[in-house]
Amino acid sequence: MIIIAGPCVIENDEILEEIAESLQPLAKNPKIDFYFKASFDKANRTSLESYRGPGLEKGLESLAKIKAKFGYKLLTDIHEVYQAAPAAKVVDILQIPAFLCRQTDLIVAAAQTNAMVNIKKGQFMNPADMQYSVLKALKTRNPKIESADFKSAQEHKICLTERGSSFGYGNLVVDMRSLAIMREFAPVIFDATHAVQMPGGLKGKSGGDSRYAPLLARAAAAVGIDGLFAETHIKPEAALSDGPNMLTPQTLLELCNTILAIDNLINKG
Repeated sequence: MIIIAGPCVIENDEILEEIAESLQPLAKNPKIDFYFKASFDKANRTSLESYRGPGLEKGLESLAKIKAKFGYKLLTDIHEVYQAAPAAKVVDILQIPAFLCRQTDLIVAAAQTNAMVNIKKGQFMNPADMQYSVLKALKTRNPKIESADFKSAQEHKICLTERGSSFGYGNLVVDMRSLAIMREFAPVIFDATHAVQMPGGLKGKSGGDSRYAPLLARAAAAVGIDGLFAETHIKPEAALSDGPNMLTPQTLLELCNTILAIDNLINKG
């Protein structure tokens, strides 16, 4: 089971290291393939005044320090084509943000590196249409491939992430069928914390309700997933981005034990 966890955005090195240290039990669990996640830039914040992060150069320096100290594999978002190559020198997964999941040049640039590519399903996307985003990455790595399928995507290190679909204004809903639909094209990770986000819910900021993240994660595990994504912070109420939907490390550790138990149950069945 892939577990991706860490803060939404890099705030400073001290907080980043504190969160990384709290997640060591996940990295040491032999049943978990752990990736530490943090963004160097949040280019899609609701407001111009919202904190975005330290930027590419300083952000990658901070992530490199985490890798050196803890030995973690890393994930970060990219928003621009030029960010792919330098980011891939430091991180192990390049993540395509949900709003950019159809952005051909960005997907191709990520797939031209040696990093794993995680494409988040847009809140506006039919899950079946995510096969075409996967295929863009697959054909970049192997031009002979003509269609997206789970085995090819796994072999070429491409995965998809579900984070919910727009439901009216300021709310998201998760159609659990989408997990099974997208899993035909690639390994699927469930983003439990963004699934409970309320876009624009705090007058220029995104709101959310983290109480429901474990509930949705358990449901997704019962459907069948290849990984779990959960943004994590020591003090979610003080986080500079996505605080209302983030989990504390302790909540995440307890949730992961439950997810592993559910996964073991359905695979044995």
